[in-house]
Amino acid sequence: MQFPPDVVRVLKTLDEWSFDVFALSDAACSQPVKYLGYDLLNRYGMIHKFKVPPVTLETFLSRVEEGYCRHKNPYHNNLHAADVAQTVHYMLCQTGLMNWLTDLEIFATLVAAIIHDYEHTGTTNNFHVMSGTETALLYNDRAVLENHHISASFRVMKDEECNILQNLSREEFREFRTLVIDMVLATDMSFHFQQLKNMKNLLTLAEPSVDKSKALSLVLHCCDISHPAKRWDLHHRWTMLLLEEFFRQGDKERELGLPFSPLCDRNNTLVAESQIGFIEFIVEPSMAVCSDMLESILGPIHSTCKPSDGAQQSISEDAEIDRAKNGSTSSPKRSLKFKIKKPWTACLGENKKSWKEQAARDAELRAQQQQEQSDGAVTTEE
Repeated sequence: MQFPPDVVRVLKTLDEWSFDVFALSDAACSQPVKYLGYDLLNRYGMIHKFKVPPVTLETFLSRVEEGYCRHKNPYHNNLHAADVAQTVHYMLCQTGLMNWLTDLEIFATLVAAIIHDYEHTGTTNNFHVMSGTETALLYNDRAVLENHHISASFRVMKDEECNILQNLSREEFREFRTLVIDMVLATDMSFHFQQLKNMKNLLTLAEPSVDKSKALSLVLHCCDISHPAKRWDLHHRWTMLLLEEFFRQGDKERELGLPFSPLCDRNNTLVAESQIGFIEFIVEPSMAVCSDMLESILGPIHSTCKPSDGAQQSISEDAEIDRAKNGSTSSPKRSLKFKIKKPWTACLGENKKSWKEQAARDAELRAQQQQEQSDGAVTTEE
């Protein structure tokens, strides 16, 4: 597949945490999934290892891209798909997680990231249930969208010209399909707190044994909600797009006589406060548990597998800190707890600070408007 020069240039930053998927989309003529998906599957050797015909992969990715654009969503579209796939790539490559996985597991993880919101309607599961859509009826109100993303994606892959799985053995196909189903179903936010609780409990054990499907499901879920952990300019842009999508749902709810879902009333939503809450109660705890899980998984293997530069740097930094605290000048011992680099920590802190500043400005403006309205009412009475 031919890559335009501007796309090649943008993809040189693919290994960075705050990769700019908006720049990729501009360079790729609004086809970020096609180019990023192909590049990722090629980088990991999946095209060669699983004998995926390049033309078939290109057709599959183009079809997936079309499905993401079907409902013209501000947020849940092909840019979000590409963004999540790139973030999953970061987690696989820069933490060293790929060293723990088989080729088939990596293949399933990348494809799950690419298709995880395929044909998203721009409305929530709750909206589907409350308005009684055909999709809600089909999936009995359970993980309505997630079930559709999976089912519709595998239906695409059954089409001969899109069948990227055509050369998998029956056993490989079953394992691939099971992993993709598990991972995408786990992106349903209704499972969020239980998913985090289960992993936290597991990691408290003396020698935790983490199930690969559970680990990959948590990674995909965290990547799916990771934009507040990216650079401010990217996070702010994603936030505005997501809120516009919520507001459009709120407009539909008003038309249908349904109560407004959270954050969907365009006239009564406190944007900054909502983002502070989302960061503090959802994203920060998720990234913390995911980090702990990755360190637990990779600790036992990092001495036999060369970790990524990010992981090595983190080990070195932690060793320096520990030695400084203990007043030691000796070299770090191999028994030091394995640490991954966590670029999201700084981004979360900076973004939360920015939203708090915005919240203060918004509160001041609201108070001023209320005072003006109050003064106006007094004048009218006089």
